[in-house]
Amino acid sequence: MLTKIGEIAESIPVVDARTKCEAVDDLFKRNPKLEGLAIACEDGTNALMMRVHFYQQIGTRYGYTLFMNRPVGMMSNARPLLVDEFELITDVSIQAMNRPAEELYDLVLVSGGGELRGAVSVRHLLLSVADVRTQIATFMNPLTGLPGNRIIEDRLNQILGLEKFSVLYIDLDQFKSFNDGYGFKQGDLLLQATANLLSEIFNQSDSFFGHIGGDDYVAILHHHHYEEACGVAIEKFEQLKRDFYRHEDLMRGAVTGENRYGSRGLIPLVSLSIAVVTNRSRHYENIDEIVEESARIKKRCKAVQGSIVFADGQTLNKESCCVE
Repeated sequence: MLTKIGEIAESIPVVDARTKCEAVDDLFKRNPKLEGLAIACEDGTNALMMRVHFYQQIGTRYGYTLFMNRPVGMMSNARPLLVDEFELITDVSIQAMNRPAEELYDLVLVSGGGELRGAVSVRHLLLSVADVRTQIATFMNPLTGLPGNRIIEDRLNQILGLEKFSVLYIDLDQFKSFNDGYGFKQGDLLLQATANLLSEIFNQSDSFFGHIGGDDYVAILHHHHYEEACGVAIEKFEQLKRDFYRHEDLMRGAVTGENRYGSRGLIPLVSLSIAVVTNRSRHYENIDEIVEESARIKKRCKAVQGSIVFADGQTLNKESCCVE
């Protein structure tokens, strides 16, 4: 996926600032599709001469006589939008749209390594932004806007070579019963609120947070210090979920619904389970091994009622990480 402005830049003719406008006129006439020229100034900077602006000035009553024998540098835009080749396409589009109205459709000049790399037209820029957003959308979970399975898989592959990592598989137990009892709309709202809560905790500079789908999330940390964050996640989730239950269900600590065996009865309130896989005592060759180990740990989580954390098969401090 193209994300950097330098990846869509195209070559642009460069003329010396002392070049006569007569020669520039000839250049534009010989290249009807040429939108503009980069102007190499004596101080090493680059100016911009757009075709439309050139002929707006030449086409005035005395413009032809006044300008044709003069250097193009005096007519050019001395401060065009100039961006580094590694800037994001989306960021550059914002800069381009914030220009004065008379410069809104000017080319964007792209530099790199102290040299001019090319230019990008506004049309190409906006089409590229739309393409980037479309591609990003396919990688994001549509409900929460968080990175989805494709990006999660890439991140998991990236951490295999790290000296330390922790992968936290987080899901909501008894969510189906909540969904059945309170409806899909409330269920979606609970998933979104949970995603926002967990994202604030786990989406840090040294970590990653994504939404696998449904009520399953994943956090990837570049260290083994997950205990405090897990404790905070469970504590805050227990507070959060109270806003989604009726008073009588909270008092009872359960809802009436159908259990996994198909019989109706009282089902515990939704809870948070966190299965933690680390490379503290085991080396993982591929992500399939991580997923397999997480599935084993998650079974232990499911066997315990209430919010809980199991790390490498061992439960954390019950008082801080398990709420029944």
